[in-house]
Amino acid sequence: MVFFLTSASVMGFNIYLIDWLLHEGGLESPPNKLKIVQIEAIIGMLLSVISAFTGLYYFFDENNLYHRGSGFLIAYIIPVICPIQQYTVIHKNRKVFSKMIYTSMKLYLFVPIICGIIQIFMYGLSLVNMSIIVVSIFLYIFIYLDVNNTHAHQLEIEGYREEQKTMKRVYDQTAKAVVKAVEKKDDFLKGQSERVAEYAERIAKLSGKDDSECDKVYYAALLHDVGVVGVPDNVIRNDKNPGKWDVEAMRQKPFIGREILSTITEYPFLSTGAYYSHERYNGTGYPEGLAGEDIPEIARIIAVADAYVTMTSKKRYRDARPEFIAREALVKGAGVEFDPVFAQYMVKIIDEDSSEEIRTGVSVIDKELECGEYRDHISNGIPVERDIIRITFGCTESRQNADDFSAPSIILFDSFDRRVHSNEKAIEEYQYLEFGELWFDNHNILTAARNIMETNNVSNNDRDTSGYEIIAGRYEDHLKLCMKSPNNFKEVIIALPGGSKTVYIGLTGEHCHLNNISVEKTGEEIGNGDIPRIAKPISYIDHMESDVKNIQVDRNRSASTEGIELKDKIKIEFHTMSLPGASFVWHCPYIVLFYSDDKCVNGDNYREYALIKLNGECEEKDKGAVNRFSAKKKDDFPGWEAWKTANKEGMECEISLEKKRGRIITTTENLGICIENITEIKENPGVVYVALTGDQCALTDIRVHK
Repeated sequence: MVFFLTSASVMGFNIYLIDWLLHEGGLESPPNKLKIVQIEAIIGMLLSVISAFTGLYYFFDENNLYHRGSGFLIAYIIPVICPIQQYTVIHKNRKVFSKMIYTSMKLYLFVPIICGIIQIFMYGLSLVNMSIIVVSIFLYIFIYLDVNNTHAHQLEIEGYREEQKTMKRVYDQTAKAVVKAVEKKDDFLKGQSERVAEYAERIAKLSGKDDSECDKVYYAALLHDVGVVGVPDNVIRNDKNPGKWDVEAMRQKPFIGREILSTITEYPFLSTGAYYSHERYNGTGYPEGLAGEDIPEIARIIAVADAYVTMTSKKRYRDARPEFIAREALVKGAGVEFDPVFAQYMVKIIDEDSSEEIRTGVSVIDKELECGEYRDHISNGIPVERDIIRITFGCTESRQNADDFSAPSIILFDSFDRRVHSNEKAIEEYQYLEFGELWFDNHNILTAARNIMETNNVSNNDRDTSGYEIIAGRYEDHLKLCMKSPNNFKEVIIALPGGSKTVYIGLTGEHCHLNNISVEKTGEEIGNGDIPRIAKPISYIDHMESDVKNIQVDRNRSASTEGIELKDKIKIEFHTMSLPGASFVWHCPYIVLFYSDDKCVNGDNYREYALIKLNGECEEKDKGAVNRFSAKKKDDFPGWEAWKTANKEGMECEISLEKKRGRIITTTENLGICIENITEIKENPGVVYVALTGDQCALTDIRVHK
């Protein structure tokens, strides 16, 4: 039992050491040396059992006297060799131990080693075992003292943290009070500084900055516009396009902001953000005309966030611009006006927010709508997709005169801001297109829609006739509506101008009050063949086909080619043409790297490793891959407007892909935009496929060279 417990003590201490290193030390797995010690300790315990039957360590003679066996030295290998191995691990990771614990561990290891060596020459006295008991007691005492010290230290730290939180709350409240005072100069500034600060903080987080750095970015962005207090009121409140004098007066804002914030000497980053946030990446900004990374990083982040908020905010002299317009400005301005990395992060934030808005968009609508003259009040647009939606509401008349017409109706339209527009400037700005107007009786007005087919007087005996109901869904370029009122039920099929258009339903009416408006998804989906076709498909891919079938991508990734297996190296050549309704630089072809069981994008067991857009954007949805993306413009880049024009006219594209040592290298050059992306897949998928897709483009004559 003495020999057994010696090895067992070594093993027990080893388990304790492993637990400490994994939890307090933060190691992901135990060091290999400690794994070996575990095995050695188990072997030591087994040998002690074997020794009891074989006399390896000791034996008793016929007089019952104790004698050392021929292998007694083996019994001291474990108490000597194992602690040495353990000490090398402790010494290597000594930073994770307090001084008290580190000292107690050294005693625990070296005292038994010394006693083990002495034990070899001292017969009949169990020094090793006694020393292990003594140092175990000391180890327990030292740990107990350390726990007390640690607890006291933690209490001190918690008090300090509470004090920090209090100071931060005071600082936050003071900063926001200053911002509110500045915003008093102009109602149109209200809330803008906080929005800039929130976006700047999100950009900082995406770029990998820690909480402390993100806080600096947030408060620098929050106060970056404080210099507006020194700008004359007649400039701030000008409701016309700013003149030369107005622009020059606004250019003094960075100087005023720096002067105000430089008095806060503890936080120099505040004045830095205010002073340099109007610099431009290509050196065309002010006040000093700095370029590239000469501009302080915090100012480059603020510039991107500020540009987006400014574009999407209403001004005295113009309406807020749609987020898609702002997104394109950031894509175009990356590397020109804005730091390309931070502009890319802002675009990613816009896309994330847009996805969330689309996901929850069916419920974002007022519950009540008061309609006087026709179309004087129209609800926000309710999106119609393949997922079928149900809209219900009640309606009461609100006639002013007995002869007034009173009835609800709907408007079908497309617009960047999901609103119906009537003035020419807004129609152009938001690319508003109206497809038609429908009433719940037999009356319809067709505008941009190609065709309409209506079925009237369908039996509704089994339906609730107390209110109004619209059930709507679409498939490609056809829309189906079931419209029910207390007196009528009709089914309407509408052929849209093309599959690339978004469709919104706007509720309105004339001399009526709509109440209890509700929008919900039914859980059903429109499929191919569910809507009778009343107009021929509009096709831009009626061309020669090569190795891969032609595809027409009417909307974002609405169609993809079949997957092409990437074994070694391939080259893909094809012809692309943006559709007539294409408006933005990202209306172009995309490259998808993926895996699925059926070789199809979004197929069974789908994993997407990279999405590369030929306008110089890259998306990464699957955490199973890391992409190192680079997009540069050559000297012969014609500019974005010329690039969009060339895409609409049609052009040839070439993409090269090479699979090498678990990495996929994708390269392409189109009209002066050079793209290289290196995809590293963390897991081994065995097979990787590449496919072509896009947004509002037609891809034809697709050739694959292996």
